[in-house]
Amino acid sequence: MNNNHLPRNKQLTGFAKAMRKNPTDEEKKIWYGLLRYITPKFHRQKIIGNYIADFYCHKLKLVIEIDGGQHNSDENLIYDKIRTEYMNEFGYKVLRLSNNDITYDFKNVSVYILDYCKNKCKQLGLDFEFNPERKLKSKIEE
Repeated sequence: MNNNHLPRNKQLTGFAKAMRKNPTDEEKKIWYGLLRYITPKFHRQKIIGNYIADFYCHKLKLVIEIDGGQHNSDENLIYDKIRTEYMNEFGYKVLRLSNNDITYDFKNVSVYILDYCKNKCKQLGLDFEFNPERKLKSKIEE
């Protein structure tokens, strides 16, 4: 499959935008506490085929999924497996994190993600940066 251009169900665009505007508490925590300060850049609610990835980094070929308790049902475990395999077909690694881990073990979740990103950057010859002190543009400034 072509790894440079991901398929995209445009019918999901409105839903993805709505999800970006109304993130879960865990998505807010991982975005505002970590991912938005990482270079290479992450994106929220990226459409990949008929799925919407919670967080996505093209350069690292990485998808991060935040799973609530509903993901533990047999039906959803099968759905998540199919979804992960689909993203793997495009060369993307999927890191699955639980809401509980983000809520109760954020420090270790952060270390896990940062270590993965740092090692992947090194492997790909990319610069890695984590700078929570960096001033980010607000929507008003853009």
